[in-house]
Amino acid sequence: MAAITFDTHAFIKRLVAAGMPEPQAEVLAEEQSRLIEPRLATKDDLSGLEKSMAARMEAMELRRTIKLGAMIAAGVAFLSAIKVFGH
Repeated sequence: MAAITFDTHAFIKRLVAAGMPEPQAEVLAEEQSRLIEPRLATKDDLSGLEKSMAARMEAMELRRTIKLGAMIAAGVAFLSAIKVFGH
């Protein structure tokens, strides 16, 4: 079911009440609706964005964990080398 996102009728009524001729107000309302509607996010759009962001955060967390593990392994190797070959 499509939700009403822009109330053209109320918009036309306000323009006519402010003194604009009704045919002009109707054209303006149609153009406003045509410009606004495609740019509004739906619940599905937001849900998809949320899932995408969650997947990206998980990937970033995995990369951070791998980098931390590599740094710890390098540190242990360095300290072991110092112990074995050091004075």
